[in-house]
Amino acid sequence: MSGRGLLRATLAAVAVANAVTGLAALLAPRAFYQDFPFGRGWLAQLPPFNEHLATDVGASYLAFAVLLGWAAYTLERALVLPLCAAWTVFCSAHLAFHVAHLDGMSGIDRAVQTAGLVAVLAPGVVALAVRRRSPASSR
Repeated sequence: MSGRGLLRATLAAVAVANAVTGLAALLAPRAFYQDFPFGRGWLAQLPPFNEHLATDVGASYLAFAVLLGWAAYTLERALVLPLCAAWTVFCSAHLAFHVAHLDGMSGIDRAVQTAGLVAVLAPGVVALAVRRRSPASSR
């Protein structure tokens, strides 16, 4: 797969994941809080539930899903690079919070949650790699 193909696939995969997460949080905030992910209840370990916060988080994930999907479709450098930078800032802060709050989680949940949060950093890493290999990146 070419660098552009890998970038497109990565952006699209993270867009879909964000859309699923965002819709769940926006449309069913209580269930999202109690069950995310897949009935594991990771969020419920960080009480209290706040419907406003859950729906706002859902809306922000959906907004990122739109931008990530758009970037995957167009691969326009002027969109991809700042979007990946913003996504990396969000994911890094999100990862840092969760790594600092692992108490009460089983070993497998700690590992899966941390690995998942690291994995969603992929668009930023792939965009950087593709940019470095691109002749246009020297401008």
